[in-house]
Amino acid sequence: MLWRSARRLVAATAVIFFWLLGSGWLAQPLVDLAQPRNYRTPYDPASTPACAFGPRTAIIMLGGGTNESPDGTLVPKHDVYARIALTAALQARCLAAGGICKVIVSGGNPQHHAASEADTYAPWLARAGVAKSDLVLENRSLTTWENARNVAPIVHVQRADRLFVVTSAYHMHRAMLDFHRFGMNPVPAVSDVRRVHTGIWPRRANLRDAETALHELIGIAQFYVYRMLGWF
Repeated sequence: MLWRSARRLVAATAVIFFWLLGSGWLAQPLVDLAQPRNYRTPYDPASTPACAFGPRTAIIMLGGGTNESPDGTLVPKHDVYARIALTAALQARCLAAGGICKVIVSGGNPQHHAASEADTYAPWLARAGVAKSDLVLENRSLTTWENARNVAPIVHVQRADRLFVVTSAYHMHRAMLDFHRFGMNPVPAVSDVRRVHTGIWPRRANLRDAETALHELIGIAQFYVYRMLGWF
């Protein structure tokens, strides 16, 4: 607004920038940065050998938000359905191996909805086959760092000797940083992977993917800055 002689240049640059995001050409590298190569393959519980589970296994599912349905009830966000399915399948595989297998759902209420993420997901996990007696709800954490911090004492009390973390590919890198920070070394179980569609015409999904990737990349940068400052 103040630099009148450059208004056209600024406007043209903004249009090109958002076109690159929407058409996927800029969204793709952002998503690739948020999803390192080792996290771009969904985890296959059917191929997990019995020896991969310990006598006391904890499967930690991280929250990914909730939406309000037309009738006002809360439902999981789109990505969370894949996390629920993988968590239930992984626990079934773990139980078949003969050990104790607890599912810890970690997610508070950062969106200020009527219920926390963990409480919203619980009925869906029950319908997927997770017994209520095997379900532990951690419904206070608002960030990935708090997920790890609040889960750590639960894992300690349960004396779990094998951990799995279930979340989306774009979120896994940041999650692993935080869980390692609190002395845990879980197996990363990727539930779903973001795919960017490149082309000529902009897509709303590409803009959402770019926004998600930027959120994760900023969170990763924040982790390292806070560690350097001694805050984490």
